[in-house]
Amino acid sequence: MPAGGWAAAKRTKPNIVVIFADDLGYGEIGSQREDAIPTPNIDRLAREGIRCPQGYVTASYCGPSRAGMLTGRYQTRFGHELNPTGRHNLDPNAGLQDSEITLAERLKSVGYATGLMGKWHLGGSEEAHPRRRGFDDFYGFLHEGHYYVPPPYRNVTSFLRRRQLPTGMEGRWREGETIWSSHLPHDEPPYDDHNPVMRDTTPIVEQRYLTQAISDEAVEFIGRHRDEPFFLYVAYSAVHSPMQGRREVMKRFSLIEDVHRRVFAAMLADLDKGVGEIMHKLHKEGLDERTLIFFISDNGGPTAELTSSNEPFRGGKGTLYEGGIRVPYIVSWVGTLPAGKTYDEPVLATDVFATACSVAGTFMPIDRTMDSVNLIPFLLGKREGSPHPVLYWRMGKKTALREGDWKIVRHPVKGQAEPPFQLFHLSEDQGETNDLAKRRPHQLRALTELWQNLDREMVEPIWKPANRR
Repeated sequence: MPAGGWAAAKRTKPNIVVIFADDLGYGEIGSQREDAIPTPNIDRLAREGIRCPQGYVTASYCGPSRAGMLTGRYQTRFGHELNPTGRHNLDPNAGLQDSEITLAERLKSVGYATGLMGKWHLGGSEEAHPRRRGFDDFYGFLHEGHYYVPPPYRNVTSFLRRRQLPTGMEGRWREGETIWSSHLPHDEPPYDDHNPVMRDTTPIVEQRYLTQAISDEAVEFIGRHRDEPFFLYVAYSAVHSPMQGRREVMKRFSLIEDVHRRVFAAMLADLDKGVGEIMHKLHKEGLDERTLIFFISDNGGPTAELTSSNEPFRGGKGTLYEGGIRVPYIVSWVGTLPAGKTYDEPVLATDVFATACSVAGTFMPIDRTMDSVNLIPFLLGKREGSPHPVLYWRMGKKTALREGDWKIVRHPVKGQAEPPFQLFHLSEDQGETNDLAKRRPHQLRALTELWQNLDREMVEPIWKPANRR
């Protein structure tokens, strides 16, 4: 093909932007709940695209969920089942397996510029660095979290966990603009240890508020690559702890009495602002109709930790009840997908992979089982039925499966060696409050056998914390 023809062919490929929020509960955006904290930009994305109220992730923890989305596969197929934290991220076995093919690698092979701005959490070792997994550009950090500003935490109010307060009492203790709280029985982790903010492979000292910095870097990436197809993965750390809200933003939420919730509101507002800045940049560069956008949260919100709402569902981060795995999920492509619609069949975060490959004119890997479906025909109404008749989960002893409206959940309770499966009918009981296991034993048995059959396709975790067997 002549050089000019190749350049024209490259320009016809749509851009792909994946915005992954962190710990954002189902009930925390305006398009999901009327009394939510205002999120006008995320809501506009939903109005311009398609909202998927039955959007799921493959795990209710950060790392495994990201492994599933970026590979298009249940992460239990390749042993990335558990969630490393702190120095565990440096263990080579805790990173994404070399055998896996990332979406960035696949798109790069067909001419896409690729960039990751934000949180990686798929390995903190040199071998697992994003630059080695298909990303041309990287700005962000490698572990599960990071402070939003460096010490001494200027211009923010910090709401941090502390098992024992200096007063010896329980509750809260304030030191300037840092509020220590004993509401959970552990201290705020040392997120930044061995975990610098990096530009590509070079550690930097970032003075900007981290959410704003990630937004700035995403906007700059779009500007650099506006004349070629790009894949941009914007992995915000908001609203994951540590809880640090910009004070000037917190002033907008003065009617929220609890400072804990007020800090959260400011963090969410800055996340929403970043989404708006990305959308504005795409519009300014004339890329609206050439860009497919996904907005998804990596898991449900941790209610006690962040004040998150997963309404109307039960549970949250770390559980396999709906509140842990059903998340905000929006797909937008101006001029191609209809605006302001709702698609009400179950979809998975893994579907990003097949959808992106399809619009980029390439194929998914054929040498392995994929758990990813091209959503475009379903979203356009050209294909009927459900993209995923069956959904499977396993996180250690926590397991679940959904088939149609029926769902089984096994959630360990302290003191139970082998917890039983619970059975729920989601269309009649979306809050999973009415366990039908004893009343519908045949249905329970059928779903249990289906889960067991799928589980035989999976492998044991490659990495486990030292205290887990």
